[in-house]
Amino acid sequence: MRGIRGPGFTIQGSGGFTLLELVVSFTIIGLLAVIIASALRVSLGAVERADRMVDALQRMRTSINIINSQVQSQVPLTYEEDGERRYYFEGNGESLQMATAYSIWNGQSICVVRYEVVSDEGDKKALKAYERIIRPSEGAEDVMETELLSGADEIAFEYFYKGPTDEHGEWVDEWPEEGTLPDRLRLSISYNGSRFSMVIPVRVTGRVMDLSAQRASGEETL
Repeated sequence: MRGIRGPGFTIQGSGGFTLLELVVSFTIIGLLAVIIASALRVSLGAVERADRMVDALQRMRTSINIINSQVQSQVPLTYEEDGERRYYFEGNGESLQMATAYSIWNGQSICVVRYEVVSDEGDKKALKAYERIIRPSEGAEDVMETELLSGADEIAFEYFYKGPTDEHGEWVDEWPEEGTLPDRLRLSISYNGSRFSMVIPVRVTGRVMDLSAQRASGEETL
């Protein structure tokens, strides 16, 4: 392309972009696009992980509140089976059964709940709750179940035991005295190497009560 000439000056015409310059420009633009896309993907992944963590923490908090409410609302009841007196309360390291005045599904209702530590995906542990409502005039309802905790490295129950002649009590992984209740129990949970323990007091302790005997004597039942 010819230049533009005039009195005392000359403007040279542009020769345009070469093929090499176009290739370099598109390469730079492509690299920038890849970098931006990767940054967005990492950001979205971080947001999703944060959301999952918040959901997990909220679920754990809700589950712990449920367990705490049911343990503190425990009622010392027995039942009869095959002519023998049985005790609702049973406890070891991987399971806990008790009668309580707080139901997961029905609020303030007498029910029997059983927590069990089960295997989750891989080597992880989960805590399931099995519950049935007790209605003295109608019998027990169907068992309902839910998963309270999941993805844990370890879930364990312990019970504070102090014998009649013991000066100091100790934590045991199985309740040794049938027909009595511990004054507190401990729930321990491990997640990704971090251990969390919660001691829950039992408001009603001592000997269990015979529900059928109360009914027969005309006393008010729970």
